This record gives sequence, C-alpha cells and structure tokens, in this order.
Amino acid sequence: MVESLPSLTKKPTGFRWELLALLWLAFFLNQADRQIFSVVLPLIRKDLGLTDAELGLIASALVWTYGLLVPIAGFIGDRFSRRNILGFCLLFWSCATLMTGFCSSVLQFILLRGVATGGGEAFYAPSANALLGENYKENRSFALSLHQTAVYFGIILSGIIAGYIGEHYGWQKAFYLFGSLGIVLAFVFFSRIPKDVVTSTIEAQTPMLAEIGETARIVIRKPTVIMLTLGFGCMVFVNVGYLTWMPSFLVDKFNMTLTDAGFSALFYHHLGAFLGVLSGAKISDYYAKTNPRSRLIVQATGLLLGAPFIYGISMSETQVLTYVALFLFGIFRGWYDSNIVASLYEVVSPKIRSSAYGLMLACAFLIGSIAPYLLGVLKPTLGLTVGLASLSGVYVLGSLFLWAGAFLFFDLDKESSL
Repeated sequence: MVESLPSLTKKPTGFRWELLALLWLAFFLNQADRQIFSVVLPLIRKDLGLTDAELGLIASALVWTYGLLVPIAGFIGDRFSRRNILGFCLLFWSCATLMTGFCSSVLQFILLRGVATGGGEAFYAPSANALLGENYKENRSFALSLHQTAVYFGIILSGIIAGYIGEHYGWQKAFYLFGSLGIVLAFVFFSRIPKDVVTSTIEAQTPMLAEIGETARIVIRKPTVIMLTLGFGCMVFVNVGYLTWMPSFLVDKFNMTLTDAGFSALFYHHLGAFLGVLSGAKISDYYAKTNPRSRLIVQATGLLLGAPFIYGISMSETQVLTYVALFLFGIFRGWYDSNIVASLYEVVSPKIRSSAYGLMLACAFLIGSIAPYLLGVLKPTLGLTVGLASLSGVYVLGSLFLWAGAFLFFDLDKESSL
C-alpha cells in the first residue's frame, strides 16, 4: 500500500493557487507541444520532401507511445513523488520538443517528436490530476476545471503562434520556442514546489505489472466498460485525425496562410467544445439523478449528432460554412467529453477507478493512433476531403457502441459495481 502525504497541504491557500498556475502552464505546453507539428506540417513537407504517409506515421508515433505508457504512468504516480514526476516529465518532453527543431529525417522525427515527446507527456496527466485533487479538497471540481482549460488554450494558441513563427522565421523556430519555455518552466516548478512525501510499504505492494493485469481482468468482465472503451477509441480516432490534418486541409482547399489556417482549424471547434462540455455536464447531471445511464446516452447522442458536421467540414464550399460546421462539431464533441470519466465511474468500483481509466485511455489512444497515418496514406489517392468526411462514419460507429453499453449491458454492470 502506498500513502501519499504531500507537504503541500501545509502551505497557505495562496501557495496552492501558485501550484495550480504552474500546472496550468505545464498543461498548456503539454497540449501546445503536441500540436505544433500539425500546424507547421505543410512547411516540413515542403522543406524536407516527406510524403503524406511519412508525416502521418510521425503523428501516429506520438499517440502510440502515449497510449502504451499512460497506464504505467498512472501506477507510478501512486508510488513516487508527484512533484518529481511532473518536473522531470516536463523537462524531458520540452527538451525533446526543442530538439525536434533539428530533425531532418523521418526516423529523427519519430524518435524525438513521437517517442520522446509522447513518452514524456504520458506521465503528466495522472500525477497532475492526483496532486491537484489532494490539495483542493474543498474546491476540487473548480480547480480541476480551471486546469482543464489549458487544453483549449494550448491547442488554439499553438495554432496561432506556431503558424506565425513558421511562416516568418521557419518551422524549426516554433519547436525551439515552445521547447525552451518548457525547460524554463521545469526549473521554476522544481524551485517553487516542495517535494511531496511518499511513504510506502514495499513488502505489501503488488508488483505494478501484476496490478495492471488484475485491473484489466476485472474491467474486461464488464461489457459496458468495453463499449465505453470502443466508443472512446472512435472519438480519439476522429480527434487525432482531425487535429493532424485540418490545418493542411484549410491551406490546400482555401489557399489560406499557415497562421490563419492554424487558428481557424482549432479555434472554432474548441470554442464549441468548451460550450459543449458545460452544457453536456448540466444535461447529464440533471437526468443522471434518476437514471445513471443518462450519462452514456448524452455521450452517444453527442457522437451521433456530431457526425453530420464532420461530413460538413469537408464538403462545405465556403470558409464560413466550414467554420459553422467546426463549431457545431465541437459542441457535440463536448457533450461526449463531459462524461468520459463520469460514465466509467458508474460501472467501476471506486477501488480501481484510476487504474481502470488509465487502461481505457491507453486502449482508446492505441485505436486512435491509426488515424493520422491512415489519412496520410489515403491523401494522395482519395484526398483529404474524402478522408476527413469518412471520419463521420467512425463517430456513428462510436455512438452505436455507447447505445449498446447503455441499453444492453448497463443495468447488469451497474448492479454488480455497487
């Protein structure tokens, strides 16, 4: 058994808000560093002469690495100092981001942008959420919600900043800038945040791999969890494919500048997602009081209603219609996002919720990691218009998985989890 006794709880409230601010900045860079490649992808393709399939493979490598390591990161976060894990992973992925600016071959991009950046980022979320949860017991939801907003700002602002820097100073400079900022932030983090004390009884611990296996054996007996995981995988497949190729799609289709394409591809969608998360949470919380399966229904409805707008993004003839479709796609994507964790918690025992979520996250990202490479392979023949439009079918498939979980398996799994 591992008991974490963070010295942070002895600090005044003002210091805990400093912790939140530093973690927000780290999460901002976590998302921004992940998105830079997609924004400057047209410049890299032109400069280095890489094929679309090679560019898709580079994007997929990060998601593969992330998916493989995130469940391990969750278990490690319960055994070692979370301050140290967060500081070192921030430093590691930031160094990898900076070094990506020196890449000149597919292998170098895969190793630095895919394996190193993705591997470092995988260790952030489990420890960050746990550390915030421990230190904001009275206003935990508010603190975690503020922390989550870094996702939207990181993705949107990286599109603007990286696009501008890439156009005016070269794509390499975008990696240099964001990587350097992360390295500085890592040293500030180590200097301002005290190490949390972790005491453990090693003899009583189950080996980590054995514990992961035991958790997997428990959750695989619950068909609802399997349906939730497959639905999550479909959402990640669409999301990763969209984030990787949408800026290039706008550049090619409407002859937009890289700065404008980076902004437009990300802003309208994530504005909609932000509003969708808030409305989806309100709707599901209201109906879940009397019918807990409502959380799955809201998610399934979100994917089903979002599918036509994914198709509309690709087929719209004007920029305005494309932006409207991006916004509405974001609204219904937000409905899904609002209950990713809450739906799982309805059918999983509290004792294994963290590890079960880590496993679901890993499976979903491994499924979704195929999208960038597949769209890159299909681009020369079918084109991005058809490729991105086909993602609407994946959303429909994900919705069907969730409907099955809600009406075929939920009652049995809910009863057995109480």
